[in-house]
Amino acid sequence: MRLSTETMIARLRDTSDGDTLGGRIWRARDAANLSAKELADQLGVRTETIAAWERDRAEPRTNRLFMLAGVLGVTPAWLIAGLGRAPDADADDENDGLREQLALVKKLHEQTGKAIAALEMELNRVQQNIR
Repeated sequence: MRLSTETMIARLRDTSDGDTLGGRIWRARDAANLSAKELADQLGVRTETIAAWERDRAEPRTNRLFMLAGVLGVTPAWLIAGLGRAPDADADDENDGLREQLALVKKLHEQTGKAIAALEMELNRVQQNIR
């Protein structure tokens, strides 16, 4: 079954999330917990450019669209047409859990280093007493 160009364009515009390119950029940026300035810095564009994209007053060029998708952790197809998996808003909760685990491991690492240093000092003291 062949579809006309108009039908394909209509299907692409009829996205499951009902959002625009700008709305999806904003949602993905929000889910990534990035400010417009941080995103602009990563992409090498001005903050005003990000604002224009998010308000649907401009669209990113193809190369920027692919960079944008990579930075935001989404697919270009999702940004363009809402096809595929949307960014996970619960990712922040997962990141918080991972950060807590990392902090615990760092604390344990520090404690282990202190224990090793204390054992080395005790070993040196014992060796000096033996001589």
